[in-house]
Amino acid sequence: MNSKTDFRTLCVHAGELKDTQHGGAISPLYASTSYAFTEVKVGQYPRYFNTPNQRGLSEKIAALEGAEAGMIFGSGMAAISTALLSHLKSGDHVVFQDDLYGGTRNFIKHEFPKYGIEFSFTKGLEPSDFEHEIKENTQGIYIETPSNPTLKIIDLEALAALAKKADLWTMIDNTFASPVNQNPIALGIDIVIHSATKYLGGHSDICAGAVLGTKECIERVFSSAKNFGGSLSDYTVWLLERSVKTLFIRVQAQNENAQQIAEFLDASDWVDHVFYPGLKTHPDHALAKAQMHGFGGMLSFNLGAGVDSKKFLLSLELIKPTMSLAGVESTALSPHLTSHSLLTEDERLAQGITPQMIRFSTGIEAINDLKSDLLQAYKKAIK
Repeated sequence: MNSKTDFRTLCVHAGELKDTQHGGAISPLYASTSYAFTEVKVGQYPRYFNTPNQRGLSEKIAALEGAEAGMIFGSGMAAISTALLSHLKSGDHVVFQDDLYGGTRNFIKHEFPKYGIEFSFTKGLEPSDFEHEIKENTQGIYIETPSNPTLKIIDLEALAALAKKADLWTMIDNTFASPVNQNPIALGIDIVIHSATKYLGGHSDICAGAVLGTKECIERVFSSAKNFGGSLSDYTVWLLERSVKTLFIRVQAQNENAQQIAEFLDASDWVDHVFYPGLKTHPDHALAKAQMHGFGGMLSFNLGAGVDSKKFLLSLELIKPTMSLAGVESTALSPHLTSHSLLTEDERLAQGITPQMIRFSTGIEAINDLKSDLLQAYKKAIK
């Protein structure tokens, strides 16, 4: 593999392990938790994130993000918490965007004070909003774009330039976009994080996370990770490596479906507002088009006042009203009851999250079947 290798080829072949014993076409699964320690440069151990399958998968996902190195974790939150805590110490300060995944925001508010780490949330998403929050003890900036669940977009190149000027590191949760649609490192961001439970896994049967960056960065993350113990079972590692092989074709299909669903909902009189950067009416459409390769498979929409949001979800037949996202099956949920339930009511409202908001994760089903399911659910949910 080299820098000119096509993304689709990297999905299939980057980081693959050779079956030297039988010549099989796929990576062998090394289930052992006990490896030789004599006459080896580095001992292999699951908690050290360096078993054969762990190293192979880390190499694959790093290649997809154009990173020098990467690490695989047991969950997205394990990746987020380890990446942040490995780059911060007591007395440090970090700037976060206000529109964050609820689990991340809850971690910051409840865990950072225990470590004496200071933090600020921006009032907006322009580079000037981040600059306004920078202090003498600020070490870095943490963002996610598109944001969850309002699909707001941050100018990555402008933010990276601001951070470098201030000698700050930058981290991004790239879960919503996936490496298919957005490569932040190429735009100047230092560290990329994924909840691999989502698009990288893609089948709603894996819980995992990933951190990608320079070799120096990943060594720093490893220095904390080996103590926190957030490693991933090699059985799951092997399943995830299998799933990533189809990442490109899955996400491309989800992109296409999401665009059509967004346009369908935008034209429906029972929907008040649609949040999707692929719509030309989205305030950040031009920016998303410039820095993304596709607009993604995620969207949100506000049901009109005459629609019972709970009954709408319960009336869906094909689309599943379940938590999480990015599987090949379409799912929908209420952010105020799930992903952002740990926020206060005021915090949710400040982000535009109301009981009428539905977050929709587009699968790969036939588009007409999805439209029909949404329409019949609406008709049953009219107050």
